[in-house]
Amino acid sequence: MSDRIFVGGGGAAYGVAQELLLKYGNRHGLIAGATGTGKTVTLQILAEGFSAAGVPVFMADVKGDLSGIAASGSATQKLHDAFTSRAATIGLDLHYRAFPVTFWDMFGENGHPIRATVAEMGPLLLSRLLELTEPQEGVLNVAFRLSDEEQLPLLDLKDLQALLSFVAEHASEISGRYGLVSTTSIGAIQRRLLVLENQGAAQMFGEPALDLADLMRLDAQGAGMVNILAADKLMNSPRLYATFLLWLLSELFEQLPEIGDPDKPKLVFFFDEAHLLFNDAPKALVQKVEQVARLIRSKGVGIYFITQNPADVPDVILGQLGNRVQHALRAFTAKDQKDLRLAAQTYRPNPNFITEEAIRDVGTGEAVTSFLQAKGVPSVVERTLIRPPASQLGPIDPTVRAQLIAGSVMGAKYRQSIDRDSAYERLQRRAAQAAQEAAQAQSPATQDAAPEFQNARRYQPSSLPRSPKPSKAAASRSDSIGTTLAKSFARSLGSKAGQQLVRGVLGSLFKSR
Repeated sequence: MSDRIFVGGGGAAYGVAQELLLKYGNRHGLIAGATGTGKTVTLQILAEGFSAAGVPVFMADVKGDLSGIAASGSATQKLHDAFTSRAATIGLDLHYRAFPVTFWDMFGENGHPIRATVAEMGPLLLSRLLELTEPQEGVLNVAFRLSDEEQLPLLDLKDLQALLSFVAEHASEISGRYGLVSTTSIGAIQRRLLVLENQGAAQMFGEPALDLADLMRLDAQGAGMVNILAADKLMNSPRLYATFLLWLLSELFEQLPEIGDPDKPKLVFFFDEAHLLFNDAPKALVQKVEQVARLIRSKGVGIYFITQNPADVPDVILGQLGNRVQHALRAFTAKDQKDLRLAAQTYRPNPNFITEEAIRDVGTGEAVTSFLQAKGVPSVVERTLIRPPASQLGPIDPTVRAQLIAGSVMGAKYRQSIDRDSAYERLQRRAAQAAQEAAQAQSPATQDAAPEFQNARRYQPSSLPRSPKPSKAAASRSDSIGTTLAKSFARSLGSKAGQQLVRGVLGSLFKSR
């Protein structure tokens, strides 16, 4: 087995053969260049080289054309004649072959579902994903703290939504302990979660969560597994794409042990469309990426960023990328010309040509390259004709892809989601218990009496009919009538007719006696 990956070069018009030493494969790298200049082919041949050397690979397929690694190239494929000619030019004995591939898909459509729990994602990356303000991020941190203290596991989005509702209901008590928790901030987070759910990200969170060991497998022949994440649909949500891949890098960094300087990497991670990771990224996030890039190589993981312009990658991270393949950069504007000059200045100069002109003038399938040599020293920049891939160029047939997915051992492990007892279920039980206790506390005392006594009172017969008791309104009306009659009678006593009437009544009474 070779200790290096042949990348290209050779021939009269090019310099010495360019090779990536496996022992420096974990020193990270960069593949850059304008659209249509050959970055995808370079990514494919590097993935092939690592796999053939027994190094597992993970990469995102943002355009849907990397699945061809799973099939052998052939004389009938597109560009076969051009590849044959290029192989002859650089002295390559081209043999077509396929490589072992496992397909993954966050949406579970074109690969095995790939999931993470909310707790694993953490408040920093979730805040980035949800585009939260600093106060809103503080509230999210409080929620995660409560999750730990109250033993409320956060596994999926409904767990987080239930916990945020709990925080809103007890905002005053929680504010007294952790600082102000604004219900306005909670509402904003809940709305952002709804947007995320509408984008289909609810499928990303849950269990079974991805086991990193499943990314570092070898096949029966000792070739490294090429893990391909279907990202063509995922790219409709660029922030979700970047956050998910950054989470995966962070998990590798936190879980893998230190191994020093291995003879070859344990895993190589290709981060396509790397500019999405750094666009509008807060300082804390850039610092986290820098920390991961600086320290993860001692754990045997190499990171290769793929982007159109090296300027897309911050300088603190760009300086750690030792293996570089720079395809053509087009300089149409003043800014493009400045970026071209800056890109050329990052290479060790070659006296045979001007680096800036070479980067501008190389054609499709060509590049200027620099790889780490003995003792980790960068080589001088060279114009390089990139070797053709051994696997199929372009995507495989969907039926072949479906057969590979169905035959993978990963299907039985990840196909069916699991919804175990977590924050949502536990908070529901708490709410039900509290409602039951409140109902018992507010019930009338008669509910505590024996059922026989309640029935006796309810159905006890009456022995005598009772006159209906006048209502307060009827009593008030009768009092009013009596008062009116008395007043009328008193007034009549003062009149002559009234006096005669009284004498007549009294006289009749005496005669009867």
